[in-house]
Amino acid sequence: MSEQHGGVVRLRPISEVAEFQRNLIPTNIPEKYKLKSMFEDVASEENIRDGIVAFRDFLLILCDRLISDGQVYAKPPKKPTSIADYPFLYNITNLLVDIGYHGELSGNGDTLVVGKLPVCTASIDENGKKKSQKISVSALFNCMEFLTLCGFCFSDIDLKEKNFSISDAQPLKVSFPDNPLLPTGLRAMSIAEMELRTTRRYWNDNNLLRCDYRLLKAEDSDMRDVLVDFLHPLPRDVQEFALQLHERYTNMGLTCVNTRLGLVSFAYAYISKSRKSLSEREIYSKRVWEFSYSLKDGYCLFVRPKKTESYADVIKTFDVALQKKITQGYGCYRKLGRKRCQFDCQGIRIPLDKSTVSISGNIETWIDQETPSSAKKL
Repeated sequence: MSEQHGGVVRLRPISEVAEFQRNLIPTNIPEKYKLKSMFEDVASEENIRDGIVAFRDFLLILCDRLISDGQVYAKPPKKPTSIADYPFLYNITNLLVDIGYHGELSGNGDTLVVGKLPVCTASIDENGKKKSQKISVSALFNCMEFLTLCGFCFSDIDLKEKNFSISDAQPLKVSFPDNPLLPTGLRAMSIAEMELRTTRRYWNDNNLLRCDYRLLKAEDSDMRDVLVDFLHPLPRDVQEFALQLHERYTNMGLTCVNTRLGLVSFAYAYISKSRKSLSEREIYSKRVWEFSYSLKDGYCLFVRPKKTESYADVIKTFDVALQKKITQGYGCYRKLGRKRCQFDCQGIRIPLDKSTVSISGNIETWIDQETPSSAKKL
């Protein structure tokens, strides 16, 4: 989501982007869960699970390094397309995916032996047209230097020389001495990113930095558990309020979908039993309300009211500040008399913090009024 002023995108500091990414990393990964059978050839389930935890711990180190030293490595592009458009992050993500996906674990599993890195190699497409590498040589060494600060070890490479080649005859060996199981975790996570993530946009996508271990699980994850991970940076009473809303409206029959492109959202929509099977995008378009987390707005609750005229007397009983927000409405910024887009089309924005917990009764009453009566009968 872009933040524009006068047509110019204002990039947020890399430290803020890193803090945003850090909040998306799961804190409580279960000790035991069944993995999809496709990972049987990678390593034992125990080693993969431990490797994923090791990879999660590395990501925390990476984010902390970005917060403290990121400005040295993550240079802004000349024309950013979004407030978080740092090519360095895409380079780091795609380099790690290439290492994990194309690398082979050594005999004891503590090293990835890599014979090729497609994102760093020029190629010829099916039409005979030359395609340049996605990561330049200078950018590659920039990433490697940063990864060594975070604990990675690249064998037989002088990062100061910035000159080496990778092949099956002269492979790159990658290890993580502080935790020898990390290469196993990276290998499994990279396979999941390339083969299981249907929404992956290979280049400008930072999904790997979120350590979405649930991609590897044999069984679907309960949406409540996913929401618990989403809420973990918030105060306890705010988390409890959000979980209460989730349970209240899913028990009423609303469907919850989790989207993770652009912003992270848990959207709640009522889907009639007679409807055809709807895609995640179609369900999201019918949302009544949602939780979201974005770099622009932080943690928020958005409501998209459609029937305010029918319960105007109820609105008058609400907190004065909430009344004002509801009265202002939402939609296209031009129709609202705004001079520039503030993304009012997403809904009426309520910060997900202690101030909202203090009017929790009003919030529930408000969403109740917008929930179809057929759902309330379930």
